Amino acid sequence: MEAKSNTARIIRTFVRGYEVSGNRAEVWHLSDKKQWTCAKEAYEKNDNVLFAIPLYVENVPGIMLEFLETLQPKKEAGTKMSFILQGGFGEASQLRCGEAYLEMLPSYFNCEYNGTLIKGDNFGLSWVPEGMAEKMAAHYEKMGRSFAEKETFYKEEVNEFAAPEYFSEKEIRQYKYIGRWIQKALFNYIAKKNGCKKPLDDKPYQVK
Repeated sequence: MEAKSNTARIIRTFVRGYEVSGNRAEVWHLSDKKQWTCAKEAYEKNDNVLFAIPLYVENVPGIMLEFLETLQPKKEAGTKMSFILQGGFGEASQLRCGEAYLEMLPSYFNCEYNGTLIKGDNFGLSWVPEGMAEKMAAHYEKMGRSFAEKETFYKEEVNEFAAPEYFSEKEIRQYKYIGRWIQKALFNYIAKKNGCKKPLDDKPYQVK
């Protein structure tokens, strides 16, 4: 559902930065199959295409792959295909497998790979209070401005944006003794907003 989609919030913020300089962008949500016809037409008529994707278990969602199967390779070369890959894992290393896949993908459509912006630690972006969510997503607006100016995602800038590649030993210790309790509180908050009435560690089928 778009209203609770972390990716939808990210792309809205990114586009806000991208359009500051007078650019215009069409946004279509592949999670809604009713929009697929318009999304296909946008792919066919534009030479600058960007996919924003959540990372699921080290690769892209099946619904995106299903949509891609409906597309034909471009008849003429020159279309640039870019990506925003986001996930809940905090370490950039967790997104590198998906990034490698996306580096190969445009060639199947006779398109030019134009970079992938990756960033983790986005879990719960659409569930936290509005002010906090805006603050968390604000750096995507800056990257939207950069993309408008440079017309690509440069690897050096992406790596800086995606950091940390790995958590330090100090950060791991902090999470073990402090962070996991904050995360547990956040999970409980999200579950309550979704109507969950029992504890998250409930075991209803456990034999007593």
